[in-house]
Amino acid sequence: MTDQTIDLTNCDREPIHIPSLIQPHGVLLVLQYPTLEIVQVSSNTQKVVGRQPEELLGKPLSNLLDAKQIKLIQQCLAKDFESINPLNLSIKHLNKSIYFDGIVHRLDNIIIIELEQKKAKGKTDFFDFYQQVRGTITRIQKAPTLLEMCQIVVQEVRTITGFDRVMVYRFDQEGAGRVIAEDTNQETPYLDLHYPPSDIPKQARQLYTLNWLRLIPNANYQPVGLIPADNPLTNQPLDMSLSVLRSVSPIHLEYLQNMGVTASMSISLIQDQKLWGLIACHHSSPKYLSYNIRTVCEFIGQVMSVELVNKEATEDIEYKTQLKSLQTQFVEALSQAEYFLDGMVQLKSQLLNLVNATGAVICSGDQCIRVGKTPSEQEVHALLDWIKPQVYHNLFETRSLLLDYPLAESYKAIASGVLALEISKVHHNYILWFRPEVIQTVNWGGDPNKPVEVLSDGSFRMSPRKSFQLWQETVQGSALPWKPCEVEAVTELRSLVVGVVLRQADKLAAMNYELQRSNEELDSFAYVASHDLKEPLRGIHNYANFLMEDYAEVLDDDGIAKLQTLVKLTQRMEDLINSLLHFSRLGRAELIRQLVNLDELVPQIITTLTIARPQSEVEFRIPRSLNSIMCDRAQITELFSNLISNAIKYNDKPQKWVEIGLLEENEQRKVAPTSLTFYVRDNGIGIPQQHLEKIFQIFRRLHGRDEFGGGTGVGLTIARKIVERHGGRIWVESVPTQGSTFYFTLSTEANA
Repeated sequence: MTDQTIDLTNCDREPIHIPSLIQPHGVLLVLQYPTLEIVQVSSNTQKVVGRQPEELLGKPLSNLLDAKQIKLIQQCLAKDFESINPLNLSIKHLNKSIYFDGIVHRLDNIIIIELEQKKAKGKTDFFDFYQQVRGTITRIQKAPTLLEMCQIVVQEVRTITGFDRVMVYRFDQEGAGRVIAEDTNQETPYLDLHYPPSDIPKQARQLYTLNWLRLIPNANYQPVGLIPADNPLTNQPLDMSLSVLRSVSPIHLEYLQNMGVTASMSISLIQDQKLWGLIACHHSSPKYLSYNIRTVCEFIGQVMSVELVNKEATEDIEYKTQLKSLQTQFVEALSQAEYFLDGMVQLKSQLLNLVNATGAVICSGDQCIRVGKTPSEQEVHALLDWIKPQVYHNLFETRSLLLDYPLAESYKAIASGVLALEISKVHHNYILWFRPEVIQTVNWGGDPNKPVEVLSDGSFRMSPRKSFQLWQETVQGSALPWKPCEVEAVTELRSLVVGVVLRQADKLAAMNYELQRSNEELDSFAYVASHDLKEPLRGIHNYANFLMEDYAEVLDDDGIAKLQTLVKLTQRMEDLINSLLHFSRLGRAELIRQLVNLDELVPQIITTLTIARPQSEVEFRIPRSLNSIMCDRAQITELFSNLISNAIKYNDKPQKWVEIGLLEENEQRKVAPTSLTFYVRDNGIGIPQQHLEKIFQIFRRLHGRDEFGGGTGVGLTIARKIVERHGGRIWVESVPTQGSTFYFTLSTEANA
């Protein structure tokens, strides 16, 4: 037999909703709708109603109940069963009437009627019911705290029912339970004892959410089978999830017997449609409660369930008020910050106080800002990669990280508890909070580990625990649990951050749109204006030449000189217009990206420039490989040409040199991981500090028009445009008289 066969989850897989067995204190009838033909019965009908099962199977219900009662059942089939149960029914046997509480529910075309015998005819008067619960409800509502309410409930339920022990049993996030209130006449108290999740398997908890109350009058009962065992309408075992007589798991019965409990009753406590806990009742001898008394107890459980929200809301009220104050501070800081990371950094201590943490990490992309006691940045990145798939509704929380993430062993002292908030999966924005390990002593009701018994034939059997005496365990690797109000504060924080980020994104998008529109209009204007200006400019140029040719004999030397100056000015203006046209086309032309080997391209550019300037003796240096990148070959050629040409031009040293390089990885500026940083360095005239930004403005020259070989002053503007279109940026560092270094980044990806 494999380990899986004897795993604790065996209990979780037990099909307890289809046992095809009932408890013997009532009978069960299964009818076909709408004929109300009896198709399945419990085998104890002779003992309870005086009819053999064979007398009932295949017969209409009218063989058992009179027409008035059948009409009552038909009328209630279309209603909410909880509002009409129980029905007052009676069956004649041996010339006397036997009175029953009839509990009816329906599954598709199957009607289930359960009959529990009662002592006398009649139903509970509403006034009697009200008198029984009025005082209890008032005391529940007036209880100042959750624990005091629980104590009132156990005392009231014990008074009403007479059970030996009544407890409120609360589940934690892991499914383990703890007794938080108790009223008993027994010597051994169970108050504050913990019980493992396996004591109440998952499918049992599911049934507790469907049925508010479950009664076992005698744990030593002999189960009663159904005839036939499978429902003939479905050829499947009958679904008894809603049945009040459903026989319980044999393992649970053995569990009760091991505790010394003969009769038990459980009342569900539901919060937000989830099982919050149970009102658990134990008795050392058999004990049957009428349906009416059970209804009173069920009503108390429902009222308590409603009050749970109110009582938990008043817990830690001062702490919750403090959290609200902290949230206000976050709103103010985030609304004024340009980026959420900046706003968060301003509130480091508040970030810890928001969830009573000792450490926190704010992650944005590859950047992490650590606050307080946290794992190392490398450990945080690894942990975050593990957490991301575990995130549910933007949150992840655990108080025992080591249980699921063994790598946390090295830092469990500072980060056993983790609460993670996902702000943006796309932009990798996360906030993580950490709590330290708190070594605790937990009081269990017996050893929480279910033993596996080896039977005489060598097979294995899962056995319920036999001892429920105090059993202490030292728990390590766990932090204090995250309170619901802390998790709620984090959830609200995300809404605040997302709201601010969205507002900032909308503002930025509007600005980008306006900037894009302005740039497009500017490009369009520059293109049209420069194109249209060229025609009249050519006319001025041509007419000036015509005047010099046709009227050379009439004009004196001064007139000729002025016309020659006019021709030069038109030529200069045409150069400016051509530069403007070229600049505007750069913004409009589509990039044609291809893989370009810069180790081949740059030497070609140097050769071309050397041929064009044979009088200039320049030493060119390329200290390392320049790599290959995806780019527009023509534009990158122009970029390097402009920068190298300027390095040659603006140099008054007798021994000129120009260095073209690529920064090493450890020298790279803070750029995107997919970008490379290049530079062009010279030993030229340098640039004053106050002009470092101005040199990239169009037509901006720092020297006279004819100094250093002239020019239009558009070369660096074009260089910046080319770099930006390739997803990078350009800047300069310079020392006057010593030289300049132009740095620029280029993306290595094709879709930059």
